[in-house]
Amino acid sequence: MGEVMKWLNEWHPAFLMVAINIGLAIVNILHKKVIDDGIDPVVLITYRLYISVLLLAPAACFLERRTRPELTFGLLCLLFLNAILGVTLSPYLFLVGLRNTTATYICAFVNMVPVITFLMALPFGLETVDMRSMTGRAKVLGTVVTVGGAMVLTLYKGVPLTNFSDPGETTAIHDNTSSHINWLYPNNRTERWTIGTIALVAGTLLWSAWFLVQAKISKIYPCQYSSTTIMCFLGAIQSTLFSLVTNHQDFSSWVLKGKFQILTVLFSGIVGSGLSFVGMSYCVKIRGPVFTAAFSPLIQIVVAMIGFSILDEQLHLGSVLGSALIIVGLYILLWGKNKEANACLTKQIEDVKTHDEEDLATAKAYQT
Repeated sequence: MGEVMKWLNEWHPAFLMVAINIGLAIVNILHKKVIDDGIDPVVLITYRLYISVLLLAPAACFLERRTRPELTFGLLCLLFLNAILGVTLSPYLFLVGLRNTTATYICAFVNMVPVITFLMALPFGLETVDMRSMTGRAKVLGTVVTVGGAMVLTLYKGVPLTNFSDPGETTAIHDNTSSHINWLYPNNRTERWTIGTIALVAGTLLWSAWFLVQAKISKIYPCQYSSTTIMCFLGAIQSTLFSLVTNHQDFSSWVLKGKFQILTVLFSGIVGSGLSFVGMSYCVKIRGPVFTAAFSPLIQIVVAMIGFSILDEQLHLGSVLGSALIIVGLYILLWGKNKEANACLTKQIEDVKTHDEEDLATAKAYQT
């Protein structure tokens, strides 16, 4: 029984991240359907954030009422920044990319998050690279391969591998989107993919930055329910103000049409903005930002399994080659990190043993 508990304690963050990314993949597929049906991305984000606040606030009040640290002004500023990065701007940019490209294409950009998080962590000392060691070279090689895969994915389309119609040609742009953001949804197919790619690059950078800020918050405010509730509440206010300013008081976009849009908003609020962010905050706290970001490729695998049949997306050779390179590079990077973590753990154990032996020798010398 003890061995089972030890195994569960070691692997439960990995199981949690697998479940989270499966949920996020389903959220992406549902979002693609409702975005193509004409729902305003900002309205979708705002609704899901308010739902997540209603879900998490009771848990934060009851489960963390005795352990919650004081909410200082500096911490509130960090949470405000985290809301902009994680639940306001980056989801909006991903939805813009999703509307102008495909769910498979957006998932391949999500695969870049671990590498970008790793590169961003270097200047802050959260990650280190020693080119004299195999682990350091593996991390650099994995980064280069992943960036190369992203370039293939972006610059090379290749021949189609399925017989489905190309959504870039057949998906209509709905007229019920406000005129202020029509430039984000042009009718020209090439312009759509260009704008979608730019939005995805920006969203990926912001999403990677969220992991680093969250790592900082987890150290000074280790209450994932409370921090996620506050972050989602601030994000909901930001999204509401953004929508009111950009929609020019056009409240018709706030009306959900049909049961499918309502169920999508509920599911994405509960799973996409609520439970997922709590789980990711917990994993960042105990395993770090790069470990948590490393499970992002699972989203693409799930989308690849069910997305083509549901969304009728076209699959091209460039997408397959680029995605494969991204995943290979990612796991070279993770292999290097795993070896580095094991080496650090072994060194810590040896240091503890050496310290204990020195204390024992000092005690014996004192007794004599």
